[in-house]
Amino acid sequence: MAFAGRWETESQEGYDDFCKLLGIPADIIEKGRDYKLITEVTQAGNDFTWTQIYPTNAKVANKFTVGKESEMETIGGKKFKATVQMEGGKLNVNFPNYHHTSEISGGKLIETSTAGSVVLKRTSKKL
Repeated sequence: MAFAGRWETESQEGYDDFCKLLGIPADIIEKGRDYKLITEVTQAGNDFTWTQIYPTNAKVANKFTVGKESEMETIGGKKFKATVQMEGGKLNVNFPNYHHTSEISGGKLIETSTAGSVVLKRTSKKL
């Protein structure tokens, strides 16, 4: 249940390079750079609902069960199938263009997205 709660972005590293690699337009990158993304997580055992709330109040909610294939959606609205795995307390999933890991460390939600050598690390505090 460590992931459950409401989280707000505290810091980001590698944001610009990661967004450029994914082909996000410069004006959208600019708008989102200092935005405090809200992540809401509900967890019941291995069942999760992971919702991210963006600047325009756009929401992306993904429901998944650890170890089972689920239909997921990217912020761009692209749907894909993926299986989230739990390894050493970390949630791992392969998105279409990158690998994403989420973990709780020091009371913070640490999300790391890796595409080749480009890494986005987002740290969020619990609200």
